[in-house]
Amino acid sequence: MFYQVSNQHDIQQLTELAREIWLEHYTPIIGVEQVEYMLSTFHSATRVAEQIETEQYYYYLLQSEGENLGYLGVQRQEQQLFLSKIYVHSRFRGRGYAKQAMNFAKQLANEFGLQQITLTVNRHNHDSIAAYQKMGFVKVAEQCTDIGQGYVMDDWVMALAL
Repeated sequence: MFYQVSNQHDIQQLTELAREIWLEHYTPIIGVEQVEYMLSTFHSATRVAEQIETEQYYYYLLQSEGENLGYLGVQRQEQQLFLSKIYVHSRFRGRGYAKQAMNFAKQLANEFGLQQITLTVNRHNHDSIAAYQKMGFVKVAEQCTDIGQGYVMDDWVMALAL
């Protein structure tokens, strides 16, 4: 069900899926211009490959019967697993895939010997915040990050103790 992204073909599949998900989900929250900027800056094939090669990121495609349903990106850090990306395509939401992805992230954290998972989520992404809270995450900080071109990521930092 979780397929580790390990080559350019996999990365291309991931970035195509990211474009579909982001345009649909985030356009109402942050606008199409910022979505396009973030896709080109953080979800490009070049950037994903760089993260895998040099920044201890691991990406996984969530698949069922050969179809990509979503994806997960985590970064192994010293004391915690940073859940950078967890997305399920709208056609497959409400079927428990996000919970399966979160359980997979917990398994990865355990394999790495880490006791906590952290993530950032847009402060206006109320559905995702509620879902994370339902999974046991708590808000631990606010974070506003300048990402260039006049855009900021206005986020909650959330954490889950394992």
